[in-house]
Amino acid sequence: MIITTIETIPGKTIKEILGVARGQIVRAKHVGSDIGAGLKGLVGGEIRGYTDMMEKARIEATKRMIEDAEKMGADAIVGMRYGSSTIMGGASEMLAYGTAVKLK
Repeated sequence: MIITTIETIPGKTIKEILGVARGQIVRAKHVGSDIGAGLKGLVGGEIRGYTDMMEKARIEATKRMIEDAEKMGADAIVGMRYGSSTIMGGASEMLAYGTAVKLK
């Protein structure tokens, strides 16, 4: 599956737009991580546990987006983006989305 953040694929021609492909996941850290994050917040710096959580969420959301595009019969996804939001304290949603297309 070709995935681009631009609206075209250099050297390829889009013959059909199939629709929006999306993948979504909500992840939460456990209480121990929240305590560690709170302490880190006092002194500053990266909160590695949350960075790792969001990276895993991006990977899973991307995988689910690809699966959605494949169900539509897509060859590629153009205009791919990520979005995230806080669902509640310690839990975040990650959304991967783009336009599923068929190539010539």
